Amino acid sequence: MPACRLHYFPESGNSFKLALMLALCGQSFEPVWTDFNGGVTRSKEWRAAVNPMGEIPVLEIDGEKLTQTAPILLQLAQQFGKFGGDNDAERFEILRWLFWDNHKLTGYMATYRFQRAFMSSVDPHVQAYFRKRLGDFLGILETHLQSNAFAIGAKPSVADISMIAYLHFPSDEHGFDFAVTHPAIRAWLDRMAALPGYKPAYELLPGQRMTNYAKDGSRD
Repeated sequence: MPACRLHYFPESGNSFKLALMLALCGQSFEPVWTDFNGGVTRSKEWRAAVNPMGEIPVLEIDGEKLTQTAPILLQLAQQFGKFGGDNDAERFEILRWLFWDNHKLTGYMATYRFQRAFMSSVDPHVQAYFRKRLGDFLGILETHLQSNAFAIGAKPSVADISMIAYLHFPSDEHGFDFAVTHPAIRAWLDRMAALPGYKPAYELLPGQRMTNYAKDGSRD
């Protein structure tokens, strides 16, 4: 594979999506830790040099910087011939779940988890709203996985890689005990973790970690 660098920070589920995809495809990458919590991605210099959208992750291949995880996952699936769809129906389902994940599951879980675990103070009313919305989205996914091993049926795809990202983190960060509340999701997470090459985010993505303010469970 061409020279590959991943700009990331360890707590980023979107960074994990790309790191995991590369790992599952047997590919290595140069890790480029980014001080997101220190505001680096909001600086004019970083945006001019790395990503004008001001977001992490950025996957750099032979100097070309790629941004936005969903299209990158789809491009990698095509490049390596893994975790994509074999026909139009499967490709449609992958897109359907990717768009749903970005707008619903990842969109809400990423914000809820970040505020819960990595902010020193939070608005409980905002968190209660996010938690209620997540309950709906997790219920939809739970129902789907009760009759499907993976997002598009019997085999894993980039849709699964995308959807597990923020759910796989330790429960003291997101506050859910899926084995109790959503057993089909827990079993699906375990199936993904059994794939050859799988490693969780904090093993794939080294670097300085942010303070976890929810470790004592006081924000449940």
